[in-house]
Amino acid sequence: MEELLQAKLGKDNYQKLLEIDNPKLHQFVAKYIELCNPDSVFVCTDSANDIRYIRESVIRNKEEEKLAIEGHTVHFDGYYDQARDKERTKFLVPRGVDLGPNLNAIDKEQGLAELDGIMRNIMQGHELYVRFFCLGPTNSEFSIPCVQLTDSGYVAHSEDLLYRWGYEEFKRQGRNAKFFKFVHSAGELDARMTSKNIDKRRIYIDTDDEIVYSANTQYGGNTIGLKKPAMRLGISRASKENWLTEHMFVMGVSGPNGRVTYFTGAFPSLCGKTSTSMIKGESIVGDDIAYFRKRGGKAYAVNVESGMFGIIMGVNSKDDPIIWKVLHSPNEIIFSNILVTEDKDAYWIGKDDKVPPKGINHSGEWSIGNKDAQGNEITPSHRNARFTLDLKLLENVSPCLNDPNGVEVGGIIYGGRDSDTWVPVEESFDWVHGIITKGASIESETTAATLGKEGVRKFNLMSNLDFLSIPLGKYIESNLNFGAELENPPLVFSVNYFLKDEDGNFMNEKTDKAVWLKWMELRVHNEVKAIRTPTGFIPIYADLVRLFKEATNKEYSGDDYVKQFTTRVPAHLAKIDRIIEIYKTKVLNTPQVLFEVLNKQKDRLLKARERYGDYIQPYKFEVIH
Repeated sequence: MEELLQAKLGKDNYQKLLEIDNPKLHQFVAKYIELCNPDSVFVCTDSANDIRYIRESVIRNKEEEKLAIEGHTVHFDGYYDQARDKERTKFLVPRGVDLGPNLNAIDKEQGLAELDGIMRNIMQGHELYVRFFCLGPTNSEFSIPCVQLTDSGYVAHSEDLLYRWGYEEFKRQGRNAKFFKFVHSAGELDARMTSKNIDKRRIYIDTDDEIVYSANTQYGGNTIGLKKPAMRLGISRASKENWLTEHMFVMGVSGPNGRVTYFTGAFPSLCGKTSTSMIKGESIVGDDIAYFRKRGGKAYAVNVESGMFGIIMGVNSKDDPIIWKVLHSPNEIIFSNILVTEDKDAYWIGKDDKVPPKGINHSGEWSIGNKDAQGNEITPSHRNARFTLDLKLLENVSPCLNDPNGVEVGGIIYGGRDSDTWVPVEESFDWVHGIITKGASIESETTAATLGKEGVRKFNLMSNLDFLSIPLGKYIESNLNFGAELENPPLVFSVNYFLKDEDGNFMNEKTDKAVWLKWMELRVHNEVKAIRTPTGFIPIYADLVRLFKEATNKEYSGDDYVKQFTTRVPAHLAKIDRIIEIYKTKVLNTPQVLFEVLNKQKDRLLKARERYGDYIQPYKFEVIH
């Protein structure tokens, strides 16, 4: 091993690796250098010179190109390498292990043998970058050191902006480090420096050995190992160690007298997750993934990341002023799969400017009306085009971003695209009721813009269905157990920004979410009362009148309140039946308490219907809490 490392790394890089006193790390690096056989290896520390080397190499290798604004670069993935590859993302599991029908798995021996064939000598002609990062703040109980092996400067650069540097954390933890491991190769590249052999694209995850393998792909969701691949490792480890890894933002909501209360939130795609975390006047800790731990009978959370890998489609100056300002300032930002004009400006779908007539995008040279080989019109930027930046660039970033203690969680929010069932905001009766009737019961309707058929309800357990690495029943049980051991568990809320009236018009404006946040913040501190309905606690009209005036300077009518907060019994009953059927037929080992809680909710709804009818105005219920 030592001879191999010395020969491939050279004196300086070998010494940098040896400064980390962890033989398991050295063995891991040596194993995949031997398998992948790169031409050279660069070990990157946290030093300014090493970071600069990565950022210069990505331009030198033509994986990124400079744009007109200082610090901005653009990267293109291959035309057919523009999203997470769900079909080829699989868990490596030993024989006899069943993760259930919702998780894609392959026999571990078979998968490793396949990977051996794909990755052997895959890095010939490439430089391998050995990167060290930390998930969660450094020097913290939340810290998880990570080592990334990649031959893509773009991946190394992206993680540089998205995660906390971890070389010093590895040195600090030494032989005690329980680190996550990532091996990635873009594989053979074409003339545009994009992955050529996407038929051999693989993303294999080994939760037992805590390794993620990724080959013949460059798209960030498949290759930025510390993002969703690491989230799967985190969910597995958390379930064994009694903490939580969740697909949630973390944000601070301001209350009376300068108070800040922290919330986390899980929303499926296109349901308002980022817009909620970035709402004007509040502070963002993180927009995507959170770790939760218990301390002193309370729940604390951190942002796993320190950057943002955001969808850029639709970002405009009116709806996203903070991000818009950053994207037009001289900062270090990577744009991926947008349109580059002749003047080296970035254009994306939904930008304020007029669509340029031509430019360069993920398809190559582009002009309006271009079609691909299948006859599909090529959009100027890809619908999944992204921007990558460090959160410190945002003017609303929380000062608690890197706090090693995390933030105390006052409330957890679950949301989805729901036209006819959930009210705009509601609090659960308790932790178990919230986890089951809100988190474990999320459904989100598809939109015509994304899937061609509108209104199809897709079940998405805690907005985490695509990223689970343990059976669904076990995941629910982990969440229930976490709260059971807390003296003061966070309150659990649901929100719904997409409720429609009989004519199909949205009942809420985009700015209304600011009011729901303010109400939830007051509820955490028991400073406003609520109305108890069969499904949870809802706001009192008088409180919302005041909050609408304070938060949005808008008059809130009694008619709007009644329409929005009416209990729609038929829709609720139908939803309960759908959710119960899913857990009975498609989920292994569902905790019995889930069925008990849902059936109790059904009984409450039936009794209320007997007394008040199918559609029950909020005034029918008593203010008791």
